Amino acid sequence: MTTAPPSVDIRSGVGEGGAVRSGAFAPLAVGAFRMLWLAGLASNVGSWMQSVGAQWSLVEGGSSPAVVALVQSAAAAPVLLLAIPAGVIGEFLDRRRILIAAQAVQLAVAAALTVLAATGQLGAPTLIALTFALGAASAVQLPAYQALTADVVPTGMLSDAASLVSISVNIARAVGPAAAGLVVAQAGVPAVFAVNALSFALFLVVLLCWRGYRRPASHPEPFLDASRAGLRYVRHAGVVRTICLRLAVFLLPAVALWALLPVLAEQSLGLGAAGYGLLLAALGAGSIAGAVVLPVLRARIGVNIVVSASAVLFGVAIAALAVTPSLWVAIALLVGAGFGWIGVIATLGGVVQAFLPAWVRTRGLSVYQLVLLGGTAIGSAACGALASLFGVTEVLLGAGVVVAVAGLAQFARPLPRTEGMGRRPVPLDDVSPVSISDDDERRVLVLVRYRVDAAHREEFRRAMAAVAQTRYRTGARGWHLYEAAEDPESIVETYELGSWREHVAQVRIRHTEWDAANLARAKALSIHPPTVEHCLGLPVPRLHPGARPHRSTR
Repeated sequence: MTTAPPSVDIRSGVGEGGAVRSGAFAPLAVGAFRMLWLAGLASNVGSWMQSVGAQWSLVEGGSSPAVVALVQSAAAAPVLLLAIPAGVIGEFLDRRRILIAAQAVQLAVAAALTVLAATGQLGAPTLIALTFALGAASAVQLPAYQALTADVVPTGMLSDAASLVSISVNIARAVGPAAAGLVVAQAGVPAVFAVNALSFALFLVVLLCWRGYRRPASHPEPFLDASRAGLRYVRHAGVVRTICLRLAVFLLPAVALWALLPVLAEQSLGLGAAGYGLLLAALGAGSIAGAVVLPVLRARIGVNIVVSASAVLFGVAIAALAVTPSLWVAIALLVGAGFGWIGVIATLGGVVQAFLPAWVRTRGLSVYQLVLLGGTAIGSAACGALASLFGVTEVLLGAGVVVAVAGLAQFARPLPRTEGMGRRPVPLDDVSPVSISDDDERRVLVLVRYRVDAAHREEFRRAMAAVAQTRYRTGARGWHLYEAAEDPESIVETYELGSWREHVAQVRIRHTEWDAANLARAKALSIHPPTVEHCLGLPVPRLHPGARPHRSTR
């Protein structure tokens, strides 16, 4: 592992005087992140080479646009099945070991692809099936890999670190396809698959040699409970939900470019493998330029304008690309498309990663990856099918118009602002002092009693709307608010949790500063400090069919 400059703590990236270094490339001063970033870059180059080799082998074999687009779908589809389980696994198991296992599986699959291609036994069905296997291993490791970034860089660097991860992908997109075109021309598709296998081997060696990782403290939960908690958090976190929706609206039409570019390159521009690699290199170059400029743009004009303008740029670029016959105009348009792509994907990814609290970060990122790669799989398959019916040019033109219009619409419906929403965990004192085992699996009903005078009644109800979302985000399975019929000033909040263990986790690690502020606003409107009561589920014997209730003989 290389060493950092003397003024920077290699683990934390904190400079002299305790200040966190800032800037687009500041996270690279953190030794562990730099090591993972370089290894990931090599692996991404290999993966892009494999993708280009697979698609081009199908194009040369005369496959239809729908079949060619299935390569993208096969690589991304496993996320639809594995994203949520992968998020739970990455939340509670050692993330370094997850990456080691995933790289080993990908190495084995890439080696099989190499052997089958070299022996002439790699047909389209086998190629797509093995591509699906590579995607499955990638789906398992992605949430753990993204969460690992938060383990090794300070919180203030997370957005820049997310952009650097995107830069890695786009450097690979610039270098990998061009390299794949040269390798295919000189040595054939099997050599491309062999390079991909070598990239997995390199990443695996780096991970095996990295002994300094210490997994953060976690609070293991039953698998199904943990899965439900992650989904419940996303459902009731408006920021995450909105970002995922905007990402899906952008992705479904936008992936037409990735799915249909190899067909456009051959049919409309008359290019071979090397020319196709040149087009993808232009896309990657635009993405790299965007990733370098984006931190400055986000700081000056804000996240929403960056995302909206980037979507418009991407849409206009691919619509124009669909109708241009000139290679050089196409290259210029693809540079712009690459800039727009990274402006949307990296910005939204950085926002959601920085927003998610530590206790649910990996599970939240798994949902984000589900939208990202699931949208890629669905969009690629749909665009391929539409291109077979209406033509590649028509589908690209239509997709570009839809993306540009959606980007313009976002100016009117901006993303929610996250400034001032504190994300650090804040333990609460709402756990009963009575002696109850943390492993108690009985359901829990929590009752919080307030006294609110009539003058503050409406303000209290508005405050409790935010409290309800806080309760749901942190684990509540049901929430209600009641007023006492005999005493209108008495208001009772009730919410249920699956177990006492989950309630303990809720009050100890799941509330952020923002959640605590929501609760404090409601409590401040109570005449007296609210009282908290906890009820544990009590099993009731079941009566057999036909049995009569027991009657007293008295």
